[in-house]
Amino acid sequence: MKDDVRIGCFAAFWGDTTAAIHDILDGAEVDYLVADYLSEITMALLARARAKDADGGFIADFVATVAPVLPQIAERGIKVVTNAGALNPAAAAKAMRAAVAEAGVRLTVAAVEGDDLMPRLAEIRAGSPTDMFTGEPLPAQPGSLNAYLGARPVAAALAAGADIVIAGRCVDAAVVLGPLMHEFGWKDDEYDLLAAGTLVGHILECGPQATGGNSTDWASVPGWERMGYPVAQCRPDGTAVISKPRGTGGLVTPATVGEQVLYEIGDPGAYLMADVVCDWRDVVLTQDGQDRVRVVGARGSAPTTTYKVTATSVDGYRALTTAMFAGAGAAGKARRMAEALVTRTQRLIADSGFEPLTESSIEVVGAGDVMGRERDDAATEAVVKIGVRHPARAALEIFSVEFVSFALVAQGMTGVFAGRPRVAPSIAVHHLLVDKAGTPVRVLLGDPDAGGRAFDVEIAHGDPGAATGTPQLADEDTTPTGTSVPLGAIAYGRSGDKGDLANIGLLARRPEFASVVRDQVTAARVAEHFAHLEPDGVRRWAVPGLDGINIVLDGVLGGTGGTSTLRYDPQGKSYAAMLLTMPVVVPTEWTRDGVIA
Repeated sequence: MKDDVRIGCFAAFWGDTTAAIHDILDGAEVDYLVADYLSEITMALLARARAKDADGGFIADFVATVAPVLPQIAERGIKVVTNAGALNPAAAAKAMRAAVAEAGVRLTVAAVEGDDLMPRLAEIRAGSPTDMFTGEPLPAQPGSLNAYLGARPVAAALAAGADIVIAGRCVDAAVVLGPLMHEFGWKDDEYDLLAAGTLVGHILECGPQATGGNSTDWASVPGWERMGYPVAQCRPDGTAVISKPRGTGGLVTPATVGEQVLYEIGDPGAYLMADVVCDWRDVVLTQDGQDRVRVVGARGSAPTTTYKVTATSVDGYRALTTAMFAGAGAAGKARRMAEALVTRTQRLIADSGFEPLTESSIEVVGAGDVMGRERDDAATEAVVKIGVRHPARAALEIFSVEFVSFALVAQGMTGVFAGRPRVAPSIAVHHLLVDKAGTPVRVLLGDPDAGGRAFDVEIAHGDPGAATGTPQLADEDTTPTGTSVPLGAIAYGRSGDKGDLANIGLLARRPEFASVVRDQVTAARVAEHFAHLEPDGVRRWAVPGLDGINIVLDGVLGGTGGTSTLRYDPQGKSYAAMLLTMPVVVPTEWTRDGVIA
């Protein structure tokens, strides 16, 4: 067994930079290179691509990014793990094998299959599955149906001799946990270790979000022009140190790493993964040298007997566009233009025999609409976003044509983004559960036409009594006295989405600030702060190890995912920054004595 394993993440989404892999190879010593390309939006878009081309549906960017450095990877004995297989791991592996052959190196490529459940659609539908959030039935004609596999198949592929492992849909952290299970021999029931490895994967999976990207204190983060992607030095006991390559920008501190720990996790005491239920409430982060943060304290318990599954389906069509305005009364002009365009569209589509628009959305950026502040239509700079939805493409083509003509009507309209708005399918995302026991998983090792082989992977079935939730924080009635400051003066924040839910993680800047964050950032106050989004509910959990809390707002993103909503911020990325403007009351001596800068 190795004393440690070093893993560097070089890509965090489809379309990410191709430069990070070179920075890691030039500025860090790594045993593994990993990349997480998938999100629910990505899977929805790839479903459309596969519908047009049966050999498509995978992330071709992965092959293009790795191909130029294959000689270095082979020479240094580095292994590569990714979920770039998406909807077609076998095709992705075939493309990778071609790149390996062209590079003239000897590397074995493996594909992990089993996440694609479309061949089992009739069987799954017979069980009358419903969406785990909305309770709605599975759509009649899903475009994709994929289970979130765990890390054991990745570990099995590595144990069989794979140098490059390409999975389809799996939990994001599996690309890191799989190598750790393989290298350290972690067993399927060593839950604390699996939770620790999952935590490392969660920190790495979003690339530079752990090294200063999206930081609350963005102004103090150097080197945006060459942000370092994260590298983890992992030990057999589950502890790890997070760093970044030499010579790169960014910042690795407990704050930058901590923000990522709370990113999109929901209940921090029961973060449900395929391999383990993670409890990260007592995780502790400490500075371990410049741009080095030590991570300890993850705990785990048995996973459930089911995989989370996402299905995508076309739910009508949508069109979104923006227009810029400047000058006196710009925001008011922008709003009137948008309202007039929607009214005109409604009249013209009715004249053409169509039903009314299913939905329309107008947000004037610069007038307070996005933040939910008092409307300021006198603002002299504004961008208006207009979104519409309808079952028929032809109805929205009318909207597209009519949009441009308003440049002759709306004084101060300085330009539009990308010309006429494009009408595109509205892709809904649905979430359900399927039994692990009935979901076979296999590894395709090497070229099936040249001596390769396929083998099944035994997956732990989980525990029917697995813990799936922990107690929420209750609101306390408090009447604090002192001085009012913005929440951002005492806390860091990070936010993101899960379907129609928004997750906001808050970390106190100093331990003594933690009680203020916990007691004053109540569910009721958060709901009031985001009243313009009409949340269905707000839930909170304590994260004492990080001196923080995690918050989930239900029903605030206007759809089932970023490919279906008309909102300006479809994934809740700005919500933490919005919440950090909320006032809290702190002891006056904190501001008087410089405790708060």
